[in-house]
Amino acid sequence: MKFVFLFPGKTREKYLDAGIRDYAGRLARYVGVELVVLKEKHSHRGPAEQIRRRDAQQLLARTGARGLVVALDPAGRQVDSEELAHLVTGWEDRGAREIFFLIGGHLGLHETVLRRADLVLALSRLTFTHEMSRLILLEQLYRAWTIKAGHNYHR
Repeated sequence: MKFVFLFPGKTREKYLDAGIRDYAGRLARYVGVELVVLKEKHSHRGPAEQIRRRDAQQLLARTGARGLVVALDPAGRQVDSEELAHLVTGWEDRGAREIFFLIGGHLGLHETVLRRADLVLALSRLTFTHEMSRLILLEQLYRAWTIKAGHNYHR
């Protein structure tokens, strides 16, 4: 199984980028990991809908019809760490080969991405920047794998 993380735009904060790379490396002990940074094709100016639509086109072009798509959105399903581990186990048991994790830019995800997603997941009821969400998602997926493996990281 392989986790593919699609991020529109690079992570600008160096400390977050370092954390993302650290947890991607930790997670890679359990599952294939690919971080894909999509080039931003817009400025931060312009209609929000248009920016989200352009990001959506890039994200969906990378996933195509293959694999399982998990979109992160504040209105999505909230799970705790054990439930996330259970979801990961279910994907593994069903033989899922690629799981695409989609996090929008500073304006969030376009509705076409949310409709395409097999699962819309919320990290929290709290609000995080899209760059922080990248790190939190990777850490939580690493935590899920340590739960599955019975390691003490979660305790």
